[in-house]
Amino acid sequence: MRSIRSIEILCLALAALILVWSKALATQLWPVLTLLAAFAAAVLVFRVRLFLPRRQRTKLQIESWSMVVFITAALWFSGKSSSPLLNLYLLPIILSALTLGRVVTLAQVAVIALCHVGLAAATPGLDVGSLVYASRAIGELAPFLLVAYLTTTLTADITEAREHIETLAQTDALTGLYNARMFNEVWQTQHAACERANGSYGLLMIDMDKLEEINEGFGHEGGNSAILLVAQCLQRSIRNTDRAARLGGDEFAVLLPGATPEVAEAVIKRVRHNVYKTTLDLRSRMIRCSVSIGVVNYPADGRDMRELMSVADRKMYRDKELRRVPGAQANA
Repeated sequence: MRSIRSIEILCLALAALILVWSKALATQLWPVLTLLAAFAAAVLVFRVRLFLPRRQRTKLQIESWSMVVFITAALWFSGKSSSPLLNLYLLPIILSALTLGRVVTLAQVAVIALCHVGLAAATPGLDVGSLVYASRAIGELAPFLLVAYLTTTLTADITEAREHIETLAQTDALTGLYNARMFNEVWQTQHAACERANGSYGLLMIDMDKLEEINEGFGHEGGNSAILLVAQCLQRSIRNTDRAARLGGDEFAVLLPGATPEVAEAVIKRVRHNVYKTTLDLRSRMIRCSVSIGVVNYPADGRDMRELMSVADRKMYRDKELRRVPGAQANA
């Protein structure tokens, strides 16, 4: 918004300078002053927070098209098609390209081309049907089209790159699940919402069993395959509203918004079943994975996030100890 304000102020200042320099004020004082005052007032209105606060795209469209109208009127008063202000059309084109996308920007270029023809038709001694005007129009309008195309293409590439970077910052590279930082943000948001509304949620802390043995026998690539298998099983086992994350190494967490203890236990059973029934093929050997799980429920098991994490960890390690008993894994 700061950049848009700068573009609008620049447009107003340049137009005022050229209008004064072209002596338009001397011949059409009040129309020119009215035009400048109206656009200045519009710029002030656009900056008011209450002006379409939740419809930013609509607001940007109004600003961009108002600049086209203002520039066209300024051209009319300062020499029409021969006005030195013609290149000011680049400002709304760049604004649209950066914020509104290719379709709106190209539509704006088309309208500017029509304005160019209209101004030329009103210019004494200029025939809009002549080859002279056609060559001149192409020379003056082609840069607008080129800037519109290149800027929208660059903006799309930058947006895609930013989204990719944001995804990398939020997800684990191996599994595609949330990373620890993003999971903590989601958990904190859910925890605060439950505190305000007296809601509830479940939290699962999950640790793979015997990952070290897989790493020793099949290398880290085999270990990564096992981690990926568990992550895929987690995604198949949880609800659409649940959020799973890889906290690091072989540790995972699942947030269960609104889950009762019964719902959390049902999710745990699905996770255990899917992990154990999905075999991993490593060097022609079929490996079965298993996980240890600790579960807590807010607020039944505590109201502090650190306390909940500590309780869930203790339950998870207790479950791991129990699963070391012969036959425990098969019975799970």
